[in-house]
Amino acid sequence: MAKKRVHEIAKAQGLSSKELLAALKASGIEAKAAASSVDEADALKALSAAKGDGSPPTGKAPASKPKPKQKSKAEAKASPPASEAAAKQATGPKSGKAAKPAATPGKSAKGPVRSPEGKAAPGGAGAAKKRRVVIDSQAARRDQMGGPPPQRPPRRRGGRRRRPLLEEPPLKTEAPAEPEATKVQSGATVREVAELLGLGSAEVIKKLMTMGEMATLTQTLTDDSVRAIAEEYDRKIEIVTAAEEEIAAPEFEDSEESLVDRPPVVTIMGHVDHGKTSLLDAIRETEVAAGEAGGITQHIGAYQVHHDKRTITFLDTPGHAAFTAMRARGAKVTDIAVVVVAADDGVMPQTKEAIDHARAADVPILIAVNKIDKEGAQPDRVRNELASDGLNPEEWGGETVYCDVSAKTHDGLENLLDMILLVSELEELGANPDTDASGTVIESQLDPGRGPVVSILVQRGTLEIGDALVAGSQWGRVRAMHDFTGERVETAGPGMPVEVLGFDGVCEAGEFVQAVENDRRARQLAQERATRLKTEALARRQARKVSLEEVFSKVQEGEIKELNIVLKADVAGSLEALQDEIAKVPQEQVGINIIHSQTGGINESDVMLASASEAIIIGFNVRPLADARRAAEREGVDVRTYSVIYKITEDLRNAMEGLLEAVEVEEILGEAEIKQTFKASKVGRIAGCIVTEGKVARDASVRLVREGTVIWDGKLGSLRRFKENVQEVEEGQECGIVLEGYADVKEGDVLELFRTKQVEQTLE
Repeated sequence: MAKKRVHEIAKAQGLSSKELLAALKASGIEAKAAASSVDEADALKALSAAKGDGSPPTGKAPASKPKPKQKSKAEAKASPPASEAAAKQATGPKSGKAAKPAATPGKSAKGPVRSPEGKAAPGGAGAAKKRRVVIDSQAARRDQMGGPPPQRPPRRRGGRRRRPLLEEPPLKTEAPAEPEATKVQSGATVREVAELLGLGSAEVIKKLMTMGEMATLTQTLTDDSVRAIAEEYDRKIEIVTAAEEEIAAPEFEDSEESLVDRPPVVTIMGHVDHGKTSLLDAIRETEVAAGEAGGITQHIGAYQVHHDKRTITFLDTPGHAAFTAMRARGAKVTDIAVVVVAADDGVMPQTKEAIDHARAADVPILIAVNKIDKEGAQPDRVRNELASDGLNPEEWGGETVYCDVSAKTHDGLENLLDMILLVSELEELGANPDTDASGTVIESQLDPGRGPVVSILVQRGTLEIGDALVAGSQWGRVRAMHDFTGERVETAGPGMPVEVLGFDGVCEAGEFVQAVENDRRARQLAQERATRLKTEALARRQARKVSLEEVFSKVQEGEIKELNIVLKADVAGSLEALQDEIAKVPQEQVGINIIHSQTGGINESDVMLASASEAIIIGFNVRPLADARRAAEREGVDVRTYSVIYKITEDLRNAMEGLLEAVEVEEILGEAEIKQTFKASKVGRIAGCIVTEGKVARDASVRLVREGTVIWDGKLGSLRRFKENVQEVEEGQECGIVLEGYADVKEGDVLELFRTKQVEQTLE
């Protein structure tokens, strides 16, 4: 027979690909994945060998052997086990009389107790006769009722208690249970920490002062400060963040019987203009043409496709930025990531970025090589470029599935959907539909006519009209639900995306959504969550997640074994040189892992990736954009920028050894955007600016940033407002700026004003 793919043979035999792969492995036939090609005759032999009876495979499971019939309780009682019957026969009476118990020293089964000289014990013959009558009557009662002879209590003799026949074992003293850890919420105040640890507020404030930290009763403490106080007073604590609470990330334990198959959730990512949107539209058109779905009337961030009698849910997110934002909040939404690469362009920077994001989320990656219909398309070139990045194609002996497709001609779409179903089959996706609904917010917006509109992907349970919901700091009651076609629905099961009306506000993408018992409970949870997020954000701003200053102490305590880095540089040559130099840094104690590297300015997507991966951002000759800087402050991400390569490796090496020296710390004063430029004969080029953030100070240092890349830095030559020299210009005001010794300014450039100061770095 000819060679066929594993999934095709399995489908013909009515088996799953997983079962056939197991049979092939047992027979010694190499097949790594469902798309691998094997000889059909060999596969059938492997299936026959796996069954063990030599009969041709039918795809049906062998009939199970009938279980031995269990006896009813009455039958079991009527016929005791053989061992019990044998024991009764061995010890029981032979002539219908009760067996007499063996005599023990000092006492017989019948008659008076006699002394060694043969005389009767005190009490006389009458007393002995009376005792015999009592014992005989007890023996007769045992003959009728059965059972072992009762133990006679010890008699008093001469006013002394006889020793019991069996000595009682000494009582075991159990070791005292280890005290449970006190749960302290992240962002707790001084008063709350003192109450939870059973300490006085003044005592905690005094201890903080000895640690070099001044605090008031209502001041929020960092997690490190709380741990330090607990260690000082030998208290066991557990810091609980909002993401770890039950309402944010609950752990469900559903039995195997309650789980049913659910549709896989697929996210499509890739470089701009490589055909992500076109591919999604082509798949959607195929669905509509098949007559299995109505016209798409509205966009809810997700839609479903029916293929081979199964359903696939596609997330139509705006690129990997939203994908990472969801993961940064702990949302486990995507099951498979499809990375689209154009066959004519090949691998581009955003392609690698998309792969980095998918790897960081630990989801299977499937490569869709698009535009194979175009002239100059080279699908093998794409495979070569990605194989060097660890994504080796299956046809070359690797484990990554590649699909050649054309969104324009619809070639390869069927194969792409087949491969998605095969990959999901190996993931064994299941959910319990018979419980309270829960899921994740895909996207949310404020509609002028309908109010907050929230798109939810239901992941567990069944969502119904009238359910009370809570999503982070927002709550609501389901007033109406629409599916991806715009049709009104009454219920939504696992894997189904729906648009929900009824929330009191706009929810954050990636927030966990859960149905609760009533509106009152939903409102209470939302308010608690809002308060927690506010205090936690404050604590996070005070103490960053991972910083170079803390690396050495965290390594010593065993908290981190790998330092994740997001690397950004101005040009590709600098990026390669940086990677080579960082690889030379000693990594005996802790490994350095560059999770993402790219040219260009530091953007919000980089910050969200660093936040999700607990990484630091290192920039060479680049600066964070305004939204990235705000996100870094909000998420507590350490962003470091350098202009000398050796300084980066020196800081990393010193951080590993705990030898960080005093450094210059920048204090950002403000930003101004150049709106227009003028040329004056006496002063040179004048930049007409508007202060977009903070303030512009005459004595501050200035940095010229163009599209995220640093072009020049130096001092201000002059600062004017309405033809007058001024010392400061506040946010929102216009001004004229001349840079000292530099005139190449353009509209759209950003001027960043800052001051520097020396700060001793300490490892707390």
